[in-house]
Amino acid sequence: MKYLRSNKGFTLVELAIVLVIIGIILGAVLKGQELINNAKMKRAYNQYREILAAVYTYYDRYGFYPGDDPNAATRWGISAATGGTLGNGLIETYTQACATGSTAESCKAWQHLRISNIITGPTDNTNGTVAPANAYGGKIGIGYATFQGLTTMWIGFDNVPGDVCASLDQQYDDGVYNTGSIRGSGNYNTNPNTTYDLYFRL
Repeated sequence: MKYLRSNKGFTLVELAIVLVIIGIILGAVLKGQELINNAKMKRAYNQYREILAAVYTYYDRYGFYPGDDPNAATRWGISAATGGTLGNGLIETYTQACATGSTAESCKAWQHLRISNIITGPTDNTNGTVAPANAYGGKIGIGYATFQGLTTMWIGFDNVPGDVCASLDQQYDDGVYNTGSIRGSGNYNTNPNTTYDLYFRL
């Protein structure tokens, strides 16, 4: 009499081992993603601090804010800033979308910072005025403007994820999008699943 030989499957111990391995791999992937997210968030905040330091280094050296410096054109032989009152203590005509060759004070500020070797980048009249990118791929703006009811000098970051805005505001300010020294273009606390402009007081 012949007996049919059944195919042997995984034992419960083997299945348990496989599931543990999968869990370890998933945990490592998720942890890695968290490390990347935290690194980008820290990089964005460090960019703000670097620009803040650069602006005041320029002010300490030349007595004017970059972009608002009435002596920059003759000092370096570059085109003069327009769209504001030079030397009035304000980096006027705030914009994040600084085009090539722009002469707005907030765009010329980047050229002034670069040509004075405070930050790196092109120094010519065409490309020197283009704003640098932030850690999230958007542009960085600098200048005098009104955001969420407060008119002052700002350093602005374009295209920042809402959850990142909320985290930065909670860590370094009051956690509210429309008060304090960090403000947003919208309420990232109630709707964190979109992108916002994030503004740091200069």
